[in-house]
Amino acid sequence: MELTEATLKRDGFDLHYWIGGVQDAPLVVFTHGATIDHHEWDATLSIVGARFRVLALDVRGMGLSRPAAFSTPPAVQDIVDLLDELEVEQALFVGHSLGGNLHQELVFHHPERVLGMVFVDCTWNFQKLTPMEKFTLKIARPLFALYPYQKLVDLSLSATANSREEQEKLRPAMQSHTKAEVTDIMMAATDCLHYEPGYKINKPLLMFLGDLDQTGNIRKVMPQWAAVEPDCKLLIVPGSRHSPNLDFPDLFHRELMAFLERFEP
Repeated sequence: MELTEATLKRDGFDLHYWIGGVQDAPLVVFTHGATIDHHEWDATLSIVGARFRVLALDVRGMGLSRPAAFSTPPAVQDIVDLLDELEVEQALFVGHSLGGNLHQELVFHHPERVLGMVFVDCTWNFQKLTPMEKFTLKIARPLFALYPYQKLVDLSLSATANSREEQEKLRPAMQSHTKAEVTDIMMAATDCLHYEPGYKINKPLLMFLGDLDQTGNIRKVMPQWAAVEPDCKLLIVPGSRHSPNLDFPDLFHRELMAFLERFEP
């Protein structure tokens, strides 16, 4: 499937995005995880694009959307501005890790723009953190500083996907950042966390969770999150790490397309 690359002018940089698929079908927006780029979705875009309009972006501060510092509120606004640029009132959203956190903020502030959402191994923005989790966040930056840069990249890649092949596909994007940039992105991503007691997204949701995911508190909190949402299917993927979309693409694509079928005209 052919994708058209385009840019959206931002203050000091261009936000890069790629769009294609079925012009008159609902739009599905794909947002990648922290420190990588839109190539995370290469295997998925052609499958979804055969029946839907698809958009993948490089989040500000990552991929080609640089030079820019990452911050949650403007990154969310970038996605809203893309919808406006394309004259799309409502869309479907697929987000992995940080991408899912950005989508949670989008639906929190702009619920009218959302048809449904797919979350792949991301923490719950609106949870109540335990004292230990708050302490862990507080010491995260000095902990990052203890790791040599290459060790930090290698650990991140090994935690993300099972196969060396998939890890190496992500390495160029991750290693395009300095250690300071990686640390700044990871710390800025925690700005999405704000306890909202009783809040529900109240949209159709599909969640994927790798049962070997050791990233933050995702393995603990995603089932808790899924339990409070009235229209939510949670799939716990045996043998998967932080990226079921990369570890088990056939399962991921089958379940994703079954969910998206609900929104076909």
